[in-house]
Amino acid sequence: MKKQSLMLAASLGALALTSCGGPGGGGDGEGVAGGGTSRLDTVKARGQLICGVDGGIPGFSFVDNGEYSGLDVDTCKAVAAALFDDPNAVEYRNLDSTERFEALKGGEVDMLARNTTWTISRDSSVGMEFGPTTFYDGQGMMVRESSGVTDLQGLEGGTVCVEAGTTTELNLTDQFRQLGINATPQTFQSADAAYAAYEAGSCEGMTSDKSQLVARRSTLSNPDEHVLLEVTMSKEPLGPLTINNDSAWFDTVKWVTYALIQAEEFGLTADTIAEAANSDNPDIKRFVGAEGTLGEDMGLPNDFAARAVGAVGNYGEVFERNLGEGSIFKLERGQNALYTEGGLMYSPPFR
Repeated sequence: MKKQSLMLAASLGALALTSCGGPGGGGDGEGVAGGGTSRLDTVKARGQLICGVDGGIPGFSFVDNGEYSGLDVDTCKAVAAALFDDPNAVEYRNLDSTERFEALKGGEVDMLARNTTWTISRDSSVGMEFGPTTFYDGQGMMVRESSGVTDLQGLEGGTVCVEAGTTTELNLTDQFRQLGINATPQTFQSADAAYAAYEAGSCEGMTSDKSQLVARRSTLSNPDEHVLLEVTMSKEPLGPLTINNDSAWFDTVKWVTYALIQAEEFGLTADTIAEAANSDNPDIKRFVGAEGTLGEDMGLPNDFAARAVGAVGNYGEVFERNLGEGSIFKLERGQNALYTEGGLMYSPPFR
């Protein structure tokens, strides 16, 4: 009798897992754990992607005369191109750091591509799902060159402007505590307000991701009067994210982003991707959808990767256009180079 009860319990447990599609997501095409409609279906039915961005960071997401540009913006465009063969099928929503997660949770946006740092708490208790890192960064500090400050200790007794609700705010407090520095963080609801206060002289320092400091410095009235200290206070892996427990939609954003990285490894560009279907390399033929059913198996067009790369280029092209030699920033690739070039950019196989 005891053996029969155990067998019955095991059968019921297996049935429950099958009905829910297993512990990680939906079964029989369902993308949401426990059943229900995936965000992928909602986006496809709408015919447009709604993407949450910052909108005020040159090189990442910046709006000028109604036109959006930047690395984060190109991530949104790549997803739209993969789904609709149209990189302009995107509605952008500018979100500050305190409202971005609630906007995603509430369904106001489909995804975020908003210089957001991947952390364990955000990935778990906050309920986010982080896609591939599109920019490896670290927190820095900007000061006026005339201040004579050369390190964090030089900010003793001063004030530092920082955006509220960010890892930057927490890192700053930790650094000052660890180093025994008595300085006061002055928090602001938005990055615009923080940089305006810094430029007005309300703070001796301005802290954020180094890339953001470089980008924002270019918008100050006298950029050459401001310098970045030789200090890195944190690890800041930045990338797109979606809401948790929707594997179909998360897989879409994840693999479209990886497609840009893999395309650079293959040597495929926006100009050459159309010819890739004729390649003798079976890996490339599968990548562009000329063979196999990698895209169809995900509920996407089979040529989703080719569409994305054709629209915005490979990751290297995206980087160089927005942050590298083709931009005003002239940033070196550094950690954001391919792993084959000593960097951290790496895509799992498209097989």
